[in-house]
Amino acid sequence: MKPVRLALLGCGTVGAEVVRLLHEQADDLTARIGAPIEIAGIAVRRLARDRGDLPVDPALFTTDALGLVKRDDVDVVVEVVGGIEPARTWLVEALRAGKSVVTANKALLAEDGGTLHDAATEGGSDLYYEAAVAGAIPLLRPLRESLHGDKITRVTGIVNGTTNYILSSMDSSGASFTEALEEATALGYAEADPTADVDGFDAAAKAAILASLAFHSRVGAADVHREGITEVSAADVASAKAMGCTIKLLCIASRVSGPSGDSVSVRVHPAMIPRTHPLASVGDAFNAVFVEAEAAGQLMFYGRGAGGAPTASAVLGDIVAVGRNRLAGVRSASESAYADLPVRPMGEVVTRYHISLDVADRAGVLAAVAGVFAKHDVSIATVRQSGRGDDAILVIVTHGAPDAALAATVRELQALDIVRSIASVLRVEGATT
Repeated sequence: MKPVRLALLGCGTVGAEVVRLLHEQADDLTARIGAPIEIAGIAVRRLARDRGDLPVDPALFTTDALGLVKRDDVDVVVEVVGGIEPARTWLVEALRAGKSVVTANKALLAEDGGTLHDAATEGGSDLYYEAAVAGAIPLLRPLRESLHGDKITRVTGIVNGTTNYILSSMDSSGASFTEALEEATALGYAEADPTADVDGFDAAAKAAILASLAFHSRVGAADVHREGITEVSAADVASAKAMGCTIKLLCIASRVSGPSGDSVSVRVHPAMIPRTHPLASVGDAFNAVFVEAEAAGQLMFYGRGAGGAPTASAVLGDIVAVGRNRLAGVRSASESAYADLPVRPMGEVVTRYHISLDVADRAGVLAAVAGVFAKHDVSIATVRQSGRGDDAILVIVTHGAPDAALAATVRELQALDIVRSIASVLRVEGATT
């Protein structure tokens, strides 16, 4: 049997695990594909780096990634380096040359996935990227294939393990954000520089990929409204508990119907959700995605969303798929972006809000605050007040309102002399509006 020749770009945590699994499962993978897999080369930044007992011939390592990609004896290119460039150049070169590509590069797919899909169409090649979102959880292929005959209306997910660990720790122990982040870093859940996670960049890239697949439209990272969790306080967590809620960093992609046709709303931000919601019990560094479709109803995908072994598992699943396709002389279905739905501005998105105000404790304050909400047509659902000397804390939960209306309300509240500060503004999801 003629082997499937594979070029691996990157040999860090995920790449090394891919090599190990290819070695350990060689016989099974051969049976599943119908031909053995051979590693043609491994592109790395530093040849001299100690890679322990990795079961691979050292002669296969090279620093010339583009040269490896261009080799005629390479059938499949697997990219686990990350970043935009030079990864984009490598993968476009491979796809245009008819080579199958398997990538875990969420940033590139969210930033410029259209270029990769166009190159795949031009070269008649496969582009698979299950590992780009939620690690080993089989999520993208169901959206791309299993639910292709259905109409997906909403995808809500916890897709970043670091932030989920931090918020789960704050919820269970009452810790501050800083304390929970320090704990996550000590345990290895957070990077030395956690910006991409805690500021929502990682989740926003994944949200763009999910929305593109779910709604058959090209959605990029720039289309995603993004907020991180750095401003979530222990007081917010306590207030959520009092409401029977917990706080999660959610990615939410929705199909929205309107008088001028359908559009897509894509956002990432912390939100309160009822403890009865399926996502509320997702703790630690786990991921989960809740999909709602017209015919299939509600579906839940849950598991470990990061780490070398889970991510490598998804990569190997894609390698098997592209290997089978190459042997059969076929390619997977091309990108489905026929709907080309516009992205709805965040200001038009309707949701509920939880607003905590530090106000002067005197007569008429509540009436003045309520008047501002009424002026901007934001309906109040509940009000809770607690005194503290000359000051008081007002916690207001609204009915559904457009984001722009709430933003205007907050701006006017900040200008009132009776409002000392606005402690927090959080959205409330998963409850009747």
